[in-house]
Amino acid sequence: MERTITATEANREFSRIFREVASGESYVVTAHGKPLVRITPATAGEPTDDERVARLHALVDDLAALPARAPGRITREHGYA
Repeated sequence: MERTITATEANREFSRIFREVASGESYVVTAHGKPLVRITPATAGEPTDDERVARLHALVDDLAALPARAPGRITREHGYA
């Protein structure tokens, strides 16, 4: 659940908010009535291990489907470009 708090309240009660975010709560901090910052746990929105593996396999499959190309003649000057 996402709660809305003012910047003043966030500043005043930072320790409490920090603990709540660490336990999974999310906040939207407002300034002058407008959303300014979203505070969420660091793991929010991160893919799971299964999703990462699936993405890696998809990338490898896409790369394997690309045609092989010869790089042509490579000289020492190419390393300085």
